[in-house]
Amino acid sequence: MIALGCIADDFTGGTDVAAGLRRGGMSVALLFGVPEAGAEVPSTDAVVIALKTRTVPAAAAVDDSLRALSWLKSHDVGRVYFKYCSTFDSTDEGNIGPVADALLRDLGESMTLICPSSPEHARTTYNGYHFVGHDLLSESSMRFHPLTPMTDAKLARILQPQTDGPIGHLALNTVHEGIDAVAGFLKELETGGVRHVVVDSVTDADLYTVAAGSRDLRLLTGGAGLAAALGSNGGGAEESESVAELPSGPGIVLAGSCSAATMQQVSNAAGVFLSYRLDPSTTPDPVQMQDAAVGWLRRNWEQAPVLIYSSAGPGDRERARAAMGSQTSEILERTLGALAAEAVSLGAQRVVVAGGETSGAVVQALGISTVVIQSEADRGVPWCLTTGEPTLALLLKSGNFGSADLLVRAMSEGGS
Repeated sequence: MIALGCIADDFTGGTDVAAGLRRGGMSVALLFGVPEAGAEVPSTDAVVIALKTRTVPAAAAVDDSLRALSWLKSHDVGRVYFKYCSTFDSTDEGNIGPVADALLRDLGESMTLICPSSPEHARTTYNGYHFVGHDLLSESSMRFHPLTPMTDAKLARILQPQTDGPIGHLALNTVHEGIDAVAGFLKELETGGVRHVVVDSVTDADLYTVAAGSRDLRLLTGGAGLAAALGSNGGGAEESESVAELPSGPGIVLAGSCSAATMQQVSNAAGVFLSYRLDPSTTPDPVQMQDAAVGWLRRNWEQAPVLIYSSAGPGDRERARAAMGSQTSEILERTLGALAAEAVSLGAQRVVVAGGETSGAVVQALGISTVVIQSEADRGVPWCLTTGEPTLALLLKSGNFGSADLLVRAMSEGGS
């Protein structure tokens, strides 16, 4: 039996929630993509299935999510968690509402929570409004997101176009009244026909109360914060702070994110490692660009760890699109995936990746389906060990996560 099954809407979101569950005391396996019917996984308390459904058409997101749920049910899952970004990334069409509704129907359940709050990452909800740091979500940098611009901070208003179900609100004062008050209020809402409950929470203690008070709900949805609280409520011991033993062989850092955090991390790593930048404005032909990068990697592999990146500022990104066209981002992701595979063929034992879409491309290029979660290099950024031979250590980092020296530290810590 799997005590908790989690369906995440992107790959780095999967590692983030898996880290939270492990931190709470659960053993966790992470699977990439919908597992095959006969897929074998290690015996763990929790299984996270990381999909790439955040920005695909809603019907495709629902289909993949239901297939993932079917696999979990076939393995006798207890509770189910639908994990999305702590900035509630979505559009008027979805995919948060359609997927949550479909999971509820399939499980035969009538109500779930909407809780993107992750206080450790400065994502909080108060009076139903979502905040990034001290700013409303609609006043944060997310309002400029190219795929899911968040121009409203009222979670119920964002969600309502995505669902035909009534939306309720669990206010912070009720949360502060304690576990029994939360449980009683949720029961009232469910009896009244509410399908989605937007949850106020501004601290980790709030999330712990919500997790305990929602124990009768089989499906919960939210960011990694509530999942970590669920792990703690699961009764496991706190995770050991010891650094996992990781393969100490050569490694490669691959960066595709253009977030401010990743740009700083890349700058720091480029000052320590040999580095190579993929630049479509100077090499617009995809085949030539990849061939040149592979040649550089082969010539310099003996000096690994090395850094290869496409991360760039706004001006360079504009020039890249002007030279390579509208598919520039996808081409760069595929190229970084191919370079990861080349590095592994050269003997890489550590692969560190910055960026959600880039992480997906790398995992797919390497043909990795299952990893076991180890200790975190930074909060929400866990090491992942493959289950086959030889063991490969992966660090898949969301663009905005991690300290400035993360990419450098990742090539030296915890070696075996």
